[in-house]
Amino acid sequence: MTETKIVDLLAVFSDLEPAADAIEQLRALGVHDDCMNVISGIPVTEAMLGRPHQWTNVPRIAFGGALLGFGGGAFLAFVAPYLYPYPIQVSTQAFVPGPPSVVLLFEITMLGMLLSTFLGVFLDSLFPNYRPMKYVPEISDGKIAILVECSHVEEKKITAALKKLGAESIQPAEAQHL
Repeated sequence: MTETKIVDLLAVFSDLEPAADAIEQLRALGVHDDCMNVISGIPVTEAMLGRPHQWTNVPRIAFGGALLGFGGGAFLAFVAPYLYPYPIQVSTQAFVPGPPSVVLLFEITMLGMLLSTFLGVFLDSLFPNYRPMKYVPEISDGKIAILVECSHVEEKKITAALKKLGAESIQPAEAQHL
């Protein structure tokens, strides 16, 4: 039984354009998108690199938080006034006034969505992460790295293609504590 060697390389690029070209070349060599990971110290969208959109659960979590916030606001606006033992009637105004209730519903809905979005992003990004990660210090200086973890493509082909496209360094990826 033959063992397949897993290619585990970290290529560092100085700019976004050579990194995008390298991703295209890696695709041409047969490396799938799920075998490549872009590591950058600056925000880089998938569209900048020609990668498929990554799906996340954050919008669903935010919508759930908005619904919970709306429910909490509705409770405060429409149920809480009836919980007082001696309700306060102000002139001819309704017991549950309309305009202040709308403001309360909006604010509590947005508060629920804001808190749940923060929690969703926090959990979706696996932050904090205490296990060793594959990283090179040049990423903090504005460089872009492509981590290739693939078992079905030869390491020599990948290394040659990345060097040809302008990779500053190509090294075996080592997991280290950050």
